[in-house]
Amino acid sequence: MLLPDVCTIHSGYTARGRLEGTHDGGVLTIQLGDISTNGNIHPERLTRVPLDDLPDRYFVRPGDVVFRSRGERNTASVIDKRLQEPALAVLPLLVLRPNIDVVLPEYLAWAINQPPAQRHFDLAARGTNIRMIPRSSLDDLALEIPDIGTQEKIVAIDALAEQERALAILVAEKRRKMLSLILGERANKLRPATLQERASR
Repeated sequence: MLLPDVCTIHSGYTARGRLEGTHDGGVLTIQLGDISTNGNIHPERLTRVPLDDLPDRYFVRPGDVVFRSRGERNTASVIDKRLQEPALAVLPLLVLRPNIDVVLPEYLAWAINQPPAQRHFDLAARGTNIRMIPRSSLDDLALEIPDIGTQEKIVAIDALAEQERALAILVAEKRRKMLSLILGERANKLRPATLQERASR
Protein backbone atom coordinates (compact mmCIF):
# COMPACT_ATOMS: atom_id res chain seq x y z
CA MET A 1 0.00 0.00 0.00
CA LEU A 2 1.03 3.59 -0.51
CA LEU A 3 1.32 5.78 2.56
CA PRO A 4 -1.67 8.01 1.59
CA ASP A 5 -3.81 4.85 1.45
CA VAL A 6 -3.39 4.26 5.18
CA CYS A 7 -3.18 7.78 6.62
CA THR A 8 -3.73 11.45 5.90
CA ILE A 9 -0.65 13.62 5.58
CA HIS A 10 -0.48 17.26 6.67
CA SER A 11 2.37 19.73 6.81
CA GLY A 12 3.15 21.20 10.19
CA TYR A 13 2.54 24.84 11.05
CA THR A 14 4.80 27.27 9.18
CA ALA A 15 6.30 29.71 11.66
CA ARG A 16 7.07 33.15 10.22
CA GLY A 17 9.88 33.65 12.70
CA ARG A 18 11.45 32.18 15.80
CA LEU A 19 8.84 30.85 18.22
CA GLU A 20 9.51 32.30 21.65
CA GLY A 21 8.23 30.38 24.65
CA THR A 22 5.83 31.89 27.15
CA HIS A 23 4.74 31.06 30.68
CA ASP A 24 1.35 32.76 30.32
CA GLY A 25 -1.05 30.61 28.33
CA GLY A 26 -0.33 29.94 24.69
CA VAL A 27 -0.39 26.61 22.85
CA LEU A 28 1.82 23.61 23.43
CA THR A 29 4.24 23.01 20.54
CA ILE A 30 6.26 20.12 19.18
CA GLN A 31 9.29 21.18 17.18
CA LEU A 32 12.07 19.22 15.53
CA GLY A 33 14.38 19.66 18.52
CA ASP A 34 11.77 18.19 20.87
CA ILE A 35 12.27 14.73 19.39
CA SER A 36 15.23 12.80 20.80
CA THR A 37 17.67 10.84 18.63
CA ASN A 38 15.82 7.62 19.44
CA GLY A 39 12.46 9.16 18.49
CA ASN A 40 11.05 9.84 21.93
CA ILE A 41 8.89 12.88 22.68
CA HIS A 42 8.65 14.02 26.30
CA PRO A 43 5.48 16.13 26.76
CA GLU A 44 6.72 17.63 30.02
CA ARG A 45 9.60 19.28 28.14
CA LEU A 46 7.48 20.93 25.46
CA THR A 47 7.17 24.72 25.42
CA ARG A 48 4.18 27.00 24.90
CA VAL A 49 4.05 29.83 22.39
CA PRO A 50 1.65 32.80 22.21
CA LEU A 51 -0.41 31.77 19.18
CA ASP A 52 -4.16 31.45 18.68
CA ASP A 53 -6.86 30.79 16.06
CA LEU A 54 -4.84 28.04 14.36
CA PRO A 55 -6.43 25.36 12.14
CA ASP A 56 -6.99 22.03 13.86
CA ARG A 57 -4.99 20.14 11.21
CA TYR A 58 -1.74 21.44 12.71
CA PHE A 59 -2.45 19.91 16.13
CA VAL A 60 -1.43 16.40 17.10
CA ARG A 61 -3.00 14.11 19.66
CA PRO A 62 -2.27 10.62 21.00
CA GLY A 63 -2.40 8.20 18.08
CA ASP A 64 -0.97 10.66 15.56
CA VAL A 65 2.49 10.20 14.05
CA VAL A 66 4.99 12.96 13.30
CA PHE A 67 7.65 12.65 10.60
CA ARG A 68 10.93 14.56 10.52
CA SER A 69 11.23 15.87 6.97
CA ARG A 70 14.50 17.73 7.57
CA GLY A 71 17.86 16.74 9.04
CA GLU A 72 19.99 13.62 8.96
CA ARG A 73 17.34 11.45 10.61
CA ASN A 74 14.08 11.25 8.67
CA THR A 75 12.10 9.04 10.98
CA ALA A 76 8.61 8.86 12.43
CA SER A 77 7.50 9.04 16.07
CA VAL A 78 4.17 8.17 17.67
CA ILE A 79 2.37 10.64 19.89
CA ASP A 80 1.44 8.58 22.94
CA LYS A 81 -1.07 9.01 25.77
CA ARG A 82 1.34 11.04 27.91
CA LEU A 83 0.33 14.07 25.83
CA GLN A 84 -2.58 15.46 27.83
CA GLU A 85 -3.65 18.16 25.38
CA PRO A 86 -3.36 18.86 21.65
CA ALA A 87 0.06 20.17 20.61
CA LEU A 88 0.98 22.30 17.61
CA ALA A 89 3.32 20.46 15.22
CA VAL A 90 5.74 22.88 13.59
CA LEU A 91 7.48 22.43 10.24
CA PRO A 92 9.66 20.62 9.28
CA LEU A 93 7.49 18.10 11.12
CA LEU A 94 4.75 16.48 9.07
CA VAL A 95 1.59 15.10 10.67
CA LEU A 96 0.41 11.59 9.75
CA ARG A 97 -3.05 10.53 10.94
CA PRO A 98 -3.46 6.77 10.54
CA ASN A 99 -6.67 5.06 9.52
CA ILE A 100 -6.80 2.86 12.63
CA ASP A 101 -9.01 0.33 10.84
CA VAL A 102 -6.08 -0.38 8.54
CA VAL A 103 -2.88 0.46 10.42
CA LEU A 104 -1.78 0.94 14.02
CA PRO A 105 0.07 4.20 14.74
CA GLU A 106 2.95 2.26 16.32
CA TYR A 107 3.23 -0.02 13.30
CA LEU A 108 3.09 2.91 10.90
CA ALA A 109 6.01 4.61 12.66
CA TRP A 110 7.90 1.31 12.81
CA ALA A 111 7.43 0.66 9.09
CA ILE A 112 8.57 4.17 8.13
CA ASN A 113 11.70 3.73 10.26
CA GLN A 114 12.69 0.44 8.61
CA PRO A 115 15.52 0.22 6.01
CA PRO A 116 13.28 -0.09 2.89
CA ALA A 117 11.44 3.17 3.66
CA GLN A 118 14.65 4.88 4.72
CA ARG A 119 16.30 3.91 1.41
CA HIS A 120 13.30 5.43 -0.36
CA PHE A 121 13.91 8.70 1.47
CA ASP A 122 17.65 8.55 0.75
CA LEU A 123 16.90 8.51 -2.97
CA ALA A 124 14.39 11.37 -2.66
CA ALA A 125 16.44 13.59 -0.32
CA ARG A 126 17.31 17.10 -1.48
CA GLY A 127 19.67 19.76 -0.26
CA THR A 128 23.40 19.83 0.29
CA ASN A 129 23.91 21.51 3.66
CA ILE A 130 20.52 20.55 5.11
CA ARG A 131 18.92 17.28 4.04
CA MET A 132 15.24 17.69 3.16
CA ILE A 133 12.61 15.11 2.25
CA PRO A 134 9.98 16.43 -0.21
CA ARG A 135 6.32 15.79 0.56
CA SER A 136 5.97 13.96 -2.77
CA SER A 137 8.29 11.20 -1.53
CA LEU A 138 5.78 10.40 1.22
CA ASP A 139 2.95 10.24 -1.29
CA ASP A 140 4.69 7.48 -3.25
CA LEU A 141 6.14 5.58 -0.29
CA ALA A 142 5.06 1.92 -0.48
CA LEU A 143 4.66 0.02 2.80
CA GLU A 144 3.86 -3.58 3.69
CA ILE A 145 0.68 -3.44 5.77
CA PRO A 146 -0.32 -6.83 7.25
CA ASP A 147 -3.50 -7.48 9.22
CA ILE A 148 -3.96 -5.71 12.56
CA GLY A 149 -3.16 -8.85 14.58
CA THR A 150 0.20 -9.25 12.84
CA GLN A 151 0.91 -5.55 13.33
CA GLU A 152 0.30 -5.89 17.07
CA LYS A 153 2.76 -8.80 17.28
CA ILE A 154 5.44 -6.93 15.32
CA VAL A 155 5.08 -3.83 17.51
CA ALA A 156 5.21 -5.92 20.71
CA ILE A 157 8.33 -7.82 19.63
CA ASP A 158 10.03 -4.60 18.53
CA ALA A 159 9.28 -3.03 21.93
CA LEU A 160 10.81 -6.04 23.70
CA ALA A 161 13.89 -5.85 21.47
CA GLU A 162 14.29 -2.17 22.33
CA GLN A 163 14.03 -2.97 26.06
CA GLU A 164 16.67 -5.67 25.64
CA ARG A 165 18.98 -3.25 23.85
CA ALA A 166 18.55 -0.63 26.57
CA LEU A 167 19.24 -3.21 29.30
CA ALA A 168 22.34 -4.45 27.47
CA ILE A 169 23.69 -0.89 27.35
CA LEU A 170 22.93 -0.43 31.06
CA VAL A 171 24.69 -3.68 31.97
CA ALA A 172 27.73 -2.72 29.88
CA GLU A 173 27.95 0.65 31.65
CA LYS A 174 27.68 -1.01 35.08
CA ARG A 175 30.45 -3.45 34.18
CA ARG A 176 32.69 -0.64 32.98
CA LYS A 177 32.18 1.31 36.21
CA MET A 178 32.83 -1.81 38.30
CA LEU A 179 36.02 -2.54 36.37
CA SER A 180 37.18 1.05 36.87
CA LEU A 181 36.63 0.72 40.64
CA ILE A 182 38.53 -2.57 40.77
CA LEU A 183 41.43 -1.16 38.78
CA GLY A 184 41.44 1.98 40.93
CA GLU A 185 41.64 -0.09 44.10
CA ARG A 186 44.43 -2.20 42.62
CA ALA A 187 46.34 0.92 41.66
CA ASN A 188 46.03 2.28 45.21
CA LYS A 189 47.33 -0.98 46.69
CA LEU A 190 50.32 -1.04 44.34
CA ARG A 191 51.29 2.62 44.74
CA PRO A 192 53.05 2.44 48.19
CA ALA A 193 55.10 -0.57 47.15
CA THR A 194 56.15 1.16 43.96
CA LEU A 195 57.23 4.28 45.88
CA GLN A 196 59.19 2.16 48.38
CA GLU A 197 60.95 0.33 45.57
CA ARG A 198 61.99 3.62 44.01
CA ALA A 199 63.29 4.94 47.34
CA SER A 200 65.48 1.89 47.86
CA ARG A 201 67.20 2.27 44.51
